[in-house]
Amino acid sequence: MLKTNKMVKILFIPVAFFFLFFLIVPLLYMFWQSLKKGNSITLQNYVEALQSVEIREAFLNSFQVSFVAAIITTCLAFALAYALHFTMMNRHVKKLVHVGITLPMLLPTITYGFVLIYTFGNQGIITKLVGQPIVTIYGFNGLLIGYVLYTLPVAFILMQNSMQYIDKRFLLVSMLMHDRPSRRFYHTVLRPMLGTIGGAFILTFILSFTDFGIPASVGGSYKVIATELYQAMLGSIVRFEQGSVISVLMLVPAVLGIVILSLLDRFNFQYKHASQSELVVHRLRDSTFTVLSLLCVSSIFIIFSTMFIVPFTKGYPYDFSFTLEHIRNVLAEKNLTRVYLNSLIVAFFTAVLGVCIAFVSALLNVRTPLKGRKTIDIMSMVTNTVPGMVLGLSYLFFFNGSSLKGTFFIIIAYTVVHFFTTPYLMAKNSLQKMDPTWEVTGELLKDSWIQTVVRVILPNIRPTIFQMFSYYFLNAMVTVSGVIFLVSTKTMLVSTRIKELQHFAKYTDIFVLSIFILCTNLIVKLGCDYITTTKEKVKEME
Repeated sequence: MLKTNKMVKILFIPVAFFFLFFLIVPLLYMFWQSLKKGNSITLQNYVEALQSVEIREAFLNSFQVSFVAAIITTCLAFALAYALHFTMMNRHVKKLVHVGITLPMLLPTITYGFVLIYTFGNQGIITKLVGQPIVTIYGFNGLLIGYVLYTLPVAFILMQNSMQYIDKRFLLVSMLMHDRPSRRFYHTVLRPMLGTIGGAFILTFILSFTDFGIPASVGGSYKVIATELYQAMLGSIVRFEQGSVISVLMLVPAVLGIVILSLLDRFNFQYKHASQSELVVHRLRDSTFTVLSLLCVSSIFIIFSTMFIVPFTKGYPYDFSFTLEHIRNVLAEKNLTRVYLNSLIVAFFTAVLGVCIAFVSALLNVRTPLKGRKTIDIMSMVTNTVPGMVLGLSYLFFFNGSSLKGTFFIIIAYTVVHFFTTPYLMAKNSLQKMDPTWEVTGELLKDSWIQTVVRVILPNIRPTIFQMFSYYFLNAMVTVSGVIFLVSTKTMLVSTRIKELQHFAKYTDIFVLSIFILCTNLIVKLGCDYITTTKEKVKEME
């Protein structure tokens, strides 16, 4: 591995400053608020919170439903990624799976709950087709379905991104050695993926544990910790100290996640070359994964189809006559163009800045022996664990009165920090699977470290870079929980406009704006996928 040099330290300084100024200091300010009781500094707020039956019950409920959702999501994501990379499934089906599974992440999470209600509720489309509700959508069932829909795209991206760097020649070697299928699967696929599987499980658990949009819609009487936090901060009676305590307690899963990820680090593999060897046709395997993949994609399409039905009917569920009236009403809204352009500006610059910071962070962590590089792992888990509205509130109070308040820059900085974990893990997993001797070879050829990064590492990680850009852009378009506290009248976003419509129960208008966001995100995602595919083809021809 490369020796620490001046350039590495120069790169680390702005990254460290960014996390210090936009993550650590605002959170410390929040922690300070949690210790304040009037004009005194005390632990009384924590004692009262831990003695509260409602908070303990909500904490346990969150753990239970998030744990089950994380298990289901991780298994599904692994199976779907395996279908893409280790089966001879039809290439059109593979393309459909790749697009279909990531479809939910193109929409604001605030839309998920309304979609589930319009699908499985008493007046839902599935309910009308079956004759009665097939599940009780409010409570544990609704949260479980919502969390799986919400976290499956993220886990799937991590899995399939990591699987593309597994050397498939070992499958052929294992077959030539007449290994049993189970032994072959474990040593050539499962074992190299253990680190990523653990990371995906922790990530999906924490995302579910801290999500607010889905329980706000379908949580019902099943209390979770995120809704308790919302009630403490934005309920009828504001209890900011209690909210600060709850937000600190919600960091506990991050600590456990960091420990588990450290233990799983030993399972990460590195290959000199990731061979794209042709797989052997196996009809039973290919048919099974084709059916599973189509079942998952079909379920997602059916659930989200309600979003395209309701806005084009005159009065769902009583009048299904086709109409464009709802679309025209939304388009006639004043300032919609400006709000839409604001969202595009925030999403683009978030993606550019986010990719730069995530890539440099992963590069410093994986490809250099820099002291303190492991703290980036801690930063990534903290950014993933802190709920969006807690981070947004900490920004609101910390930057209140400064020139940054209500600007695009503060919204972009918040979004980069909030969604840092997944792009960082994507870059880290990819860099870990590359030949660790490239930098040494570069030094022997008299190339500087930066030249080696630009000429060798960047071209090899290009597909991941575009996936990171796509991930940041899509999430910047749909995020709402934290930016709702940061936008001003001049920097209003489409997602925050949807949040406003929720108060007036204009669900049809919410679906229309959600379709706008979906179309925008779909164009960006397909564009990134096309560029990545084209570059790979050119590389293969070379």
